Amino acid sequence: MPTGHSVISIFSALADPQRARMLRLLERDELAVGELASALQLPQSSMSRHLKALHGVGIVSKRAEGTATLYRLARERMAATDPAGKAWELLRASLGDGSAFADDDRRLIEVLAARSTDPKGFFGRVGGEWSGLRKGLFGESFGAEAMLALLPPSWSVADLGCGTGEVAAEIAPFVRKVVAIDRESAMIEAARKRLRDCSNVEVRKGALEELPAAAGEFDACVLSLVLHHVPAPERVLVAARKALTKQGVIIVIDMVSHTRSEYRSAMGHEHLGFSPTTLGAIAAAAKLEVTLYRPLRPAIDARGPGLFVARLSK
Repeated sequence: MPTGHSVISIFSALADPQRARMLRLLERDELAVGELASALQLPQSSMSRHLKALHGVGIVSKRAEGTATLYRLARERMAATDPAGKAWELLRASLGDGSAFADDDRRLIEVLAARSTDPKGFFGRVGGEWSGLRKGLFGESFGAEAMLALLPPSWSVADLGCGTGEVAAEIAPFVRKVVAIDRESAMIEAARKRLRDCSNVEVRKGALEELPAAAGEFDACVLSLVLHHVPAPERVLVAARKALTKQGVIIVIDMVSHTRSEYRSAMGHEHLGFSPTTLGAIAAAAKLEVTLYRPLRPAIDARGPGLFVARLSK
């Protein structure tokens, strides 16, 4: 174990904000590089580089288990009299109550749960490596696209606020009909170009508050990154509810509640995301019920707020 490191070298090793995320998890559990990469959704090469720096000043320790190397917080160095312990204590206190790291904590639970179904440790220990291998072999989009096959093929689906028609194009191969609706002429033109080869897609121009649709026309309505642009989301949900069949559902994909107020002026956002409580109140005003609200895992290179998916029913 390295000893005698200067306070400057220790604080230098802790300067990268990603290392604070790593140490939070390593304080709780002993993890392999691949497990840590999976929990933090960061490249394994980055994990290895950060771990090398932290191990170099004695903040983390490591041991071998089979072909894997396991890391943990060097608890023996965390005494209050040790510079590394003092530095981590100060850094940990500055992180607050940990609510900003909720996604990391949720993913760590999944990573640890995978160990119980993987007794030989291959996928649990080298999860990051396997993800990279799978991506190299098969790409990233096959999973989500394949899951669309679960949609009932008889359904008629509305893509509300369709923009350039990306969602409509993804859904179209799996259902009977898709209707893409937007109020902006430029978006409608772009959507028509994208969807021109989709024989079961119809593009309509109209306001979301007064949908150009018949009552009970759709089995599902999708609002993907739309509601935060709308001054009165409940009016859009009322219109969508009227256009649904009796057993129809509304799928909302949007930002979780956040504090980036600059989005109002820079991108015309009317709302800074939606918490479960806020969305529930809006849905109730439209005589709908939120039957699912689930935060989505953030992409590694995503810089925006986190997203959620919600299901609203009559």
